[in-house]
Amino acid sequence: MSKITTERIRNVVLLGHGGSGKTSLAEAMLYISGATERLGKIADGNTVCDYDAEEVARKFSLSGSIANLTWKDIKVNILDTPGYLDFSGEVSQMLRVADSALIVVDGKSGIQVGTELAWDAATEAGLPKSFFINKFDDNEARFAKVLDALHDKWGKKICPLTIPMVHNGEVVGAIDLVDMEAHVFDKNGTHSVQAIPDESMEAAEKYHDMLLEAVAGANEDLMEKYFGGEDITHMECVNGIHEGIIHGDLVPVFCGAATKLWGVWTLLGNITESFPRHTAKKEETVVVDGEEDTMEINADGEPAIFVFKTVADPFVGKMNFFKVMNGTLKKDAELTNRTTGDTEKIAKIYTVNGKKQTEVAELVCGDIGMTAKLSGTNTNDTLTWGSNYAYTGIKFPQPYLAQAMVPASVADENKISQAITRMTEEDRTIKYENDPETKQMVVYGMGDMHLAVLAARLKSRFGANVKYDTPKIPYREQITKPVDVEGKHKKQNGGSGQYGHVKIRFAPAEDEGLTFTVSVVGGNVPKNFYPAVEKGLQDAMAKGVAGFPMIRLAADLYDGSYHAVDSDELSFRTAASLAYKKCLELARPVLLEPIGALNVLVPDSMVGDVMGDLNKRRGRVMGMNPASKKGYTVVEAEAPRAEIADYVIALRAMTQGRGSFTYEFVRYEEVPGNVAAKIVEEYKKSQE
Repeated sequence: MSKITTERIRNVVLLGHGGSGKTSLAEAMLYISGATERLGKIADGNTVCDYDAEEVARKFSLSGSIANLTWKDIKVNILDTPGYLDFSGEVSQMLRVADSALIVVDGKSGIQVGTELAWDAATEAGLPKSFFINKFDDNEARFAKVLDALHDKWGKKICPLTIPMVHNGEVVGAIDLVDMEAHVFDKNGTHSVQAIPDESMEAAEKYHDMLLEAVAGANEDLMEKYFGGEDITHMECVNGIHEGIIHGDLVPVFCGAATKLWGVWTLLGNITESFPRHTAKKEETVVVDGEEDTMEINADGEPAIFVFKTVADPFVGKMNFFKVMNGTLKKDAELTNRTTGDTEKIAKIYTVNGKKQTEVAELVCGDIGMTAKLSGTNTNDTLTWGSNYAYTGIKFPQPYLAQAMVPASVADENKISQAITRMTEEDRTIKYENDPETKQMVVYGMGDMHLAVLAARLKSRFGANVKYDTPKIPYREQITKPVDVEGKHKKQNGGSGQYGHVKIRFAPAEDEGLTFTVSVVGGNVPKNFYPAVEKGLQDAMAKGVAGFPMIRLAADLYDGSYHAVDSDELSFRTAASLAYKKCLELARPVLLEPIGALNVLVPDSMVGDVMGDLNKRRGRVMGMNPASKKGYTVVEAEAPRAEIADYVIALRAMTQGRGSFTYEFVRYEEVPGNVAAKIVEEYKKSQE
């Protein structure tokens, strides 16, 4: 192959519903192009892109992976992505550095939730899109039905470039609608080019006309020719497809059977001829001095890279995957990390094919590579040679499914902290905190499968064996009426004794913590013991009747007594604690729970189901607003944290994965009596 230049690079992200065949398609492209010597199979656990131990065991993609091939002197970087919602963060990473999106659709199942989400994600990322209808050889596959569904959902810009060729009820090949020729496949996946048979000509002409109409619709000059009855030439069609894809005015549809290698030649040819290169968009959005701006992409300018993925490898160390956004990156280059301000030396540069790494001397603008052992560089960092700017980062979805992480042994406990820190560097959809109140290590993920994979990787990579438990809710307590009590601590057992006596008026307060005042007159409690009384109350407030912290408590020390010899700070702290306990008996304390603002984005047709479910969860619907996303509504509500612990899973099930939500703590509110009684009862049992 001649020297790789920016014009000769295509970065294509594979998107789609889980099980549609993205990884199998990547494998087919690699094999046909000669990038691999054997065709890997998911069932055999030997594919290039699914190389992680968990992926091999589970037989589906869990992480985004990169592989590259060469076809007709064009380098194609394939960015394979998981199809399951738990791993949407991986999709976000690959979308950020792709220049086009190929959405894989199951020919039997047609448009699925993952197909719709893939379209939305690619659209939001501003990427040109295309479809590959996979498994078209299956007797249950219905290409025409799927194509019509795509056409109905996303409009006339959806146009076929290849269609199945059927003989005696069986798919035997594909018809290339651009060249108007038939590709007949054999059982080994190779094909021969033939004239379109008479029995297929009617269908070929019908879809060829659909293609020409779509091409004409994306170009005014061609539209005049088309509707004027003039022929659109082959070259005009090819150029029209290329321009239409780049500007998003045309979405081509290919078909094939990835596991049989059918239709992949034509797909690769179109990727190399018509899909955009990195410089097609001409400029990138950057942040300069905190303000967004745009910067022209200059393949000959100074080098700049964007780190879109970090992997924590226990043997190699931290691996940073990056795209060369500007200029040419050469090994041993020293670049400045615009997040930390530190200088990093790029000692070695690699291209990757799954887990296989190949060292190279340089990577040109638009190419994708990996470097290892950068001390302070992580996902979303920009490294530049001189200019001080940063590329806009990846917006990761917020994780909301919480689980308490319990080490299996003391040895595991010592490993968890470092291991989970490494994993959060790798996966930005994992959040971890050590809750000082509940004394639990709490980890947040995108779903139950996501957290199960995290536990497996903690064990396999770092030897940290963990189990999950239900996270505790940080309830609070508050008194509801003012009371006047006293606490007296008197102890005499020979020698100096202990004596402390306080009278305190307790009442509900506005401030979150303790509001402590003193109105003692006559020196009944010396001033030097005031801090001890306050400290005694603060310590006692750590637990209320149900064992949860007391908040919003006002305490006025108005009287008491002391002993000239036996009184000390400890005695008055103890007396204050006794007064607090009497307050709990008389002031009718109630249990408070955290309440959050819940904004749920759902399809219009599912609003009723979501509102009904929120009512069951003690949620209050505050309003509804049309979403910016067509056909969707935002349901605004407030709900107790305890009731939405599994909301990620429930909403996904209710909406078939189409719904999403955000949740943010707002305040504490009183727990209903029947619910509070159960919580108090459970606490008392735990103390027995």
